[in-house]
Amino acid sequence: MNALTPLSARLERSDGHALVTLARSRGAVRLRDLAQRGSAKAFLPRVEGDVPEVVFLNTSGGLTGGDRLSYRLELGAGCRATATTQTAERAYAAGAGAARVEVLHEVGRDGWLDWLPQETILFEGAALERETQISLAPGAGCLMVESVVLGRAAMGETLTRLAFRGGILRAGKPVLVEPLALDDRTLAAAGGAAMLGGARALATLAMVGPDAEDALGPARAALGEAGVEAAASAFDGKLVLRLLAADGWPLRRQVARLLTVLRGRALPRVWQV
Repeated sequence: MNALTPLSARLERSDGHALVTLARSRGAVRLRDLAQRGSAKAFLPRVEGDVPEVVFLNTSGGLTGGDRLSYRLELGAGCRATATTQTAERAYAAGAGAARVEVLHEVGRDGWLDWLPQETILFEGAALERETQISLAPGAGCLMVESVVLGRAAMGETLTRLAFRGGILRAGKPVLVEPLALDDRTLAAAGGAAMLGGARALATLAMVGPDAEDALGPARAALGEAGVEAAASAFDGKLVLRLLAADGWPLRRQVARLLTVLRGRALPRVWQV
């Protein structure tokens, strides 16, 4: 019998890109272009009213070291749309390198985008770099959220190894920047999950655009979910809320309530449970 010689194989990595372009035509917002490659997909479910929804999804089932994912939505002048993700994104342990996710949206003059991705769940040993850029033309605005859950509380997980970098940049210049960096050192220095005052879940919600400050009162009135610590402020065309919770479920309920109030309508169907 011949001895088997071990083979060195390059592990497969997911690589996906999805682009959706919407433009106003004949009095309605219509699909102009759709391009998708690899594990990134996009679909437009039929919804009531004149505000279309774009749902992005990652068919690889999660992210690990070396994966690349890109979502892009381009809205023409005067277009209003909602974009979200089909489910929570999961970042698993990374053997080598970091997964990278790019979200690059553009909103034309006098347009509006609700960018409402569902939460990102970070597993032990995850390495993820995510950059979100939303470029707004004059008169345009957006509502956006980023939620992160550190492990699965129901499984008794406490993260000790992690490398996560995220941030939100608006309009190609630092009008609103929300960077976040978590790694092994910060976890260890603060005693694991205690680094956030015992919280395992956190979120930033922001509205940017004309009259955004006027939403401060309704936003504060929508706070109060048990188990969630939150604060809101408004200034210079921006409304910003930051939230902390001991678990992802109460955070999700609070975020959903806030988004419903600020949007004045129900969340996309993929958010509903």
